[in-house]
Amino acid sequence: NMAEFIANAVQLVAANQNIIFTDTTVSGNNSIVHRDDSGLVTLRGITCQCRARFKLTFGANIAVPTGGTVEPITVAISINGEPVASSTMISTPAAVEEYNNVGRTILVDVPAGCCAYIGVKNTSTQSINVQNATLLVERIA
Repeated sequence: NMAEFIANAVQLVAANQNIIFTDTTVSGNNSIVHRDDSGLVTLRGITCQCRARFKLTFGANIAVPTGGTVEPITVAISINGEPVASSTMISTPAAVEEYNNVGRTILVDVPAGCCAYIGVKNTSTQSINVQNATLLVERIA
């Protein structure tokens, strides 16, 4: 089972806020749930095993917006609102409006009968621009 969520237009994402995924290009079954124009994806542990395992792959172009401070900017995949430190993606642009591509893949285990809420959060200290964001969610076990 697989789902893909995207947001192609440039969006200004405030510090500590989620990237909003505007469209579902591939919809999964009821173990992967998302509402368009939301920053959260619900993973459900629908399984006869102890857990369900999902693979999350994120990619986007990120930049410091005009008027922002040129410094390293970061995004990270979050589980239940908490950024996963090992998923932190860092971009160090040389100027405002200079986009760099970031990407990361992580595995997430969801206990049987439980849910996990997944997002991709701006973990920078300032607002950032995000364009061509894609989140691919695969149920692998």
